[in-house]
Amino acid sequence: MSAPQQNKRRITVLMGGASAEREVSLSSGKGVVAALKEAGYDARGLDVTRDLAAVVAGLAEQKPVAVFNALHGRFGEDGAIQGVLEWLGLPYTHSGLRASANAMDKEASRQIFMTADLPVAEGRVVSISELAEKDPLPLPYVVKPLDEGSSVGVSIVRNTNQRAQVVEEWRYGPVALVEQYIPGREITVGVLDDGPDGPRALTVTDITPNAGSGHDFYDYAAKYGAGGSRHTLPAEIHQDDFARACELAVAAHKALGCSGASRSDFRYDDTKGDGHGKIVLLEVNTQPGMTPTSLLPEQAAYCGITYSELCDLLVQDALRRADAARR
Repeated sequence: MSAPQQNKRRITVLMGGASAEREVSLSSGKGVVAALKEAGYDARGLDVTRDLAAVVAGLAEQKPVAVFNALHGRFGEDGAIQGVLEWLGLPYTHSGLRASANAMDKEASRQIFMTADLPVAEGRVVSISELAEKDPLPLPYVVKPLDEGSSVGVSIVRNTNQRAQVVEEWRYGPVALVEQYIPGREITVGVLDDGPDGPRALTVTDITPNAGSGHDFYDYAAKYGAGGSRHTLPAEIHQDDFARACELAVAAHKALGCSGASRSDFRYDDTKGDGHGKIVLLEVNTQPGMTPTSLLPEQAAYCGITYSELCDLLVQDALRRADAARR
């Protein structure tokens, strides 16, 4: 392949970042680089730090036709890097600035979901000082940072001692989102924009923290640690609930204005034992993990899409959107 032809296939993969999910992003990015090379691209990684000038210089040096955003967490999926890439005029994968910012802000996304009549748990934003004084909701409830991903900082509070511990260890700003704890299981649905008919749900995965792993919900360690959780796909739930979860994931993707790919996480309360369950939307991930244990590649593989093909589809979606914007 000649140099001009090779340049037309040059993709920069942004990885690393400055969030709590840096190591996960590095793992995602390395996998994406290898997958894109397998798909015939001239793929190159770029380790992103807080030095924005270095990031811009690196992009200028590599001269990509598009950027694969493999960043997670703050600055990577909250609209920050998306704004930089738009300023530079570079096509990029996954969701745009507004969708990314709204999805990352848990209170903003809650409001959007409620406006779209999507089911969310009862909850509200409280100050940490208020949380220190009393329980803001009946026990048990969940405490979450407003703008972290991968369950970073999420805790289930079941008693006063746990509340005090959460307050003591809190390092995510002056406020938190508290939501009613929904019993049952965690399920997730990947959504992919890969055709003219718009976004489609891939399948439903049932996520269960492994017994003896020390995790009572799908927290950061259960997500990324070896042996932390067990994934069952397709999920063994009532077929009507399965279809409903897929429908809700696509609706949430559209409500936020997501692009490329997303993954919606739900609680599935089937504790009544009647065969059906209540589905509650937790959040939408606009930058789903792309590590070897990540859920989106796993669901894509179940649907017959290889890891390399998935990465290629995301790049093609970015180029297609950029081309449409220029018309």
